[in-house]
Amino acid sequence: MFSNLSSRDWTMFLIFSGVVLAAPVLFQPIGAAYPAILQKFCIFGLFAIGFNILFGLTGYLSFGHAAFLGVGSYAAVWSFKLFTMNVVPAVILAIIFAGFFAAVIGFISLRRSGIYFSIITLAFAQMSYNLAYSVLTPLTNGETGLQLSLNDPRVIDHMFIEPGAGLPRTNFFGIDVSGGGLSGFYFTAVLLIIGFYISMRIFRSPFGLQLKAIKSNQNRMRYTGYNTRPYLIAAFVISGVYAGLAGALMACTDPLAGAERMQWTASGEVVLMTILGGVGTLVGPVIGAAVIKYFENIFSSFNDNTLNQFYSFLPEPVREAFVTVSGLFVGEGWSLTLGVVFMLIVIFLPGGIMEGVRRIASLFKGGNKGDGNAAVSGHPQAAE
Repeated sequence: MFSNLSSRDWTMFLIFSGVVLAAPVLFQPIGAAYPAILQKFCIFGLFAIGFNILFGLTGYLSFGHAAFLGVGSYAAVWSFKLFTMNVVPAVILAIIFAGFFAAVIGFISLRRSGIYFSIITLAFAQMSYNLAYSVLTPLTNGETGLQLSLNDPRVIDHMFIEPGAGLPRTNFFGIDVSGGGLSGFYFTAVLLIIGFYISMRIFRSPFGLQLKAIKSNQNRMRYTGYNTRPYLIAAFVISGVYAGLAGALMACTDPLAGAERMQWTASGEVVLMTILGGVGTLVGPVIGAAVIKYFENIFSSFNDNTLNQFYSFLPEPVREAFVTVSGLFVGEGWSLTLGVVFMLIVIFLPGGIMEGVRRIASLFKGGNKGDGNAAVSGHPQAAE
């Protein structure tokens, strides 16, 4: 199923791993070196990588992937409540439940394609969201959200560890994962690297090529004797497993699960991440996730004082004018800036940020500018 990786692939993988592991140092100049925000980069990077396996390879656009994110979170928190605060069983349970849920939804949704498939997945996600708020309240704790309690059984922990006075913390065999520390970041970073490696193997495998063929011309695949449905269901389940893993990591770093993680806005967010970074590329979705989370958590914190310091070299009347205009695009207006950036990329770089990277690289290599559509089509030679 999986083919060998080329030296170019291994080079890309090593560079990606090095950047992720060195992120606390590399991201200091842009103010994003905090472990808590770096954890979000990794978690939503995994979410986007999984979504890209479905959307980027098959062309099937799901608007319901937040359902698997929520299922993963709930499964992980229940693992903490019932068994142990060790994150390994929580991650395993989240993957199993999210994979099973994805198989059920995929079996039904993939009977249709195009916009009909997208609407069906959106409907399933909204049903899951509403069920978590109402019928499934005993399992989800409704709008309050599922959280830890001192009265939780935690049978495995109580067999070996004396309960403390306060709520326990999630851990990886004694290494603290919650609380926004570097240990928690490196736990999510390692899983991001593993998830990226698996995604790379899928992209370069015969299975990945079959998914790309489905995206290119599914009818022709059927005419040649291929039953495309099992491949689509497999891609959907793999994508759902990635989303469930991302939901579990959210619970590992902050042991709380709420129905808002299953809302349609979360599904729309991962679509934006993938398109912004580059659909069908390997690194693009991770970059898109980092850009959006940077705007949401760092850029949104800029205020007039920050802008005054930034424009301090200007005369006071000019500085005030710049601060007034710039203030519309930072703080509460961060989404306006993100919208402008997204619009410009979609118009001028249809292949996302990775197409821009490829174009810049071709200038240095003296390459042909006419190859700009390679990144859009997910061609193997595109910069990924």
